Amino acid sequence: MPVIRSTSARIAAAVTAAVAVTALTACGAVQDVANTAGAVADTASTVQVCADALTQAAVVLDPGSPEQAVDRAHDAAASLGDLAATAADTTVNQAITALSATLRDVTLDDLVVTPAVWLETKASQVAALTNACTS
Repeated sequence: MPVIRSTSARIAAAVTAAVAVTALTACGAVQDVANTAGAVADTASTVQVCADALTQAAVVLDPGSPEQAVDRAHDAAASLGDLAATAADTTVNQAITALSATLRDVTLDDLVVTPAVWLETKASQVAALTNACTS
């Protein structure tokens, strides 16, 4: 009888080891799937954030009504600030934050006295945002 128990114990140990290896492999596969799903969700989120940010960046400021243009720029800055808080990608977040600051800090003098300088700064930041979103 001891031989039967010994053989049974070996078979049980082998089965237990096989189950353990299978379980560990399955856990690794599940983790890989979870990581891939997380990366896909982050990419989808970044694409949406970029689309929304670029929409806000495209706000047309009417040079015929500089007061209204400043108000619209400030509104766009607030929306961009909210978007920056949701950006998972650090580079996208930084680009949105920089553009938001430019829109938030615009003054009537910027649009009346030095509009070309301000527009050049905004255009540069929109280009940086576009680059961050497509990288």
